[in-house]
Amino acid sequence: MFDPYIWFYTGVALVILGSLGTVFGPGVKDPIVRTLNTEIPAVGVSLIFLTYNHTIAILTYIAATAIITLILLRAIVRLEEMGAEL
Repeated sequence: MFDPYIWFYTGVALVILGSLGTVFGPGVKDPIVRTLNTEIPAVGVSLIFLTYNHTIAILTYIAATAIITLILLRAIVRLEEMGAEL
């Protein structure tokens, strides 16, 4: 029922595709799309860790989501303070 290879390879694919989305994501004007571009690799890393330990997977997802959200919100606030168009 629980095949760890499916979750591992799905996680690897999400990390690769999400990282590419994050690299090309700064050209996107919508902050929501930017956030989703960084959340996809976080989910992929969590799926990779899920094959090893459920606790590590959930802690990694929570930590990555919190850190990425704080960084993006700070970057958006800084850009708005500088007068940049988002």
